[in-house]
Amino acid sequence: MEKLRIDLVSDVACPWCAIGYRRLEQALETLDGEIDVELVWQPFELNRDMPPEGEPILEHLCRKYGKDAATMEQSQREIMAVAEELGLNFRGAVERRANNTFDAHRVLAWAATQNRETPLQLALFEAYFGEAKNPSDPEVLREKAIAVGLDGDTAEAIARSDQYADEVRAAQQQFMEAGVSAVPGFILDGRYLISGAQPADVLVDALRQVAEENANRQ
Repeated sequence: MEKLRIDLVSDVACPWCAIGYRRLEQALETLDGEIDVELVWQPFELNRDMPPEGEPILEHLCRKYGKDAATMEQSQREIMAVAEELGLNFRGAVERRANNTFDAHRVLAWAATQNRETPLQLALFEAYFGEAKNPSDPEVLREKAIAVGLDGDTAEAIARSDQYADEVRAAQQQFMEAGVSAVPGFILDGRYLISGAQPADVLVDALRQVAEENANRQ
């Protein structure tokens, strides 16, 4: 079986990242027994300069894209429908606030050392889009860490400190220099970048192509 690394550049405040991961899951189900994938999450901040209190999501999106509130709400409803079809909880998507996610990424970096980053990523997607909670709130990070079998005290302590800050910044810089300017970004085997939440069949074809190239190089 061919082995393949996927670096998934993502932000827990990105709806298409949650959708993109679920589509990747579908692709990997198709490729079960054919390709062995190592998935490594990489950090990205959509709202790097957002103050701690954040701001209402529709207000933020209207300013960011220069659209009116009705247009942006309709866009969010369409994203919610896509997510629902994939079994994702996006019920709080319109009520959420735009938040900075740096502290969430620091706790996720720690979760990766415990081999629990994917479960925590998914829990934070649900906290943000399903429950309209701030994913960088230390108490939310504590709650979701406990829910996925991590130590809540440690998660909260990291959130209230500056631990893993250097690691997160270094990873962000690395993938920005690699050409990732929007998320999700799937980097296959360190060589190919797929941008956006592509359909599962597109991901299947791409993964097969890279695996075949690797096999031919051996």
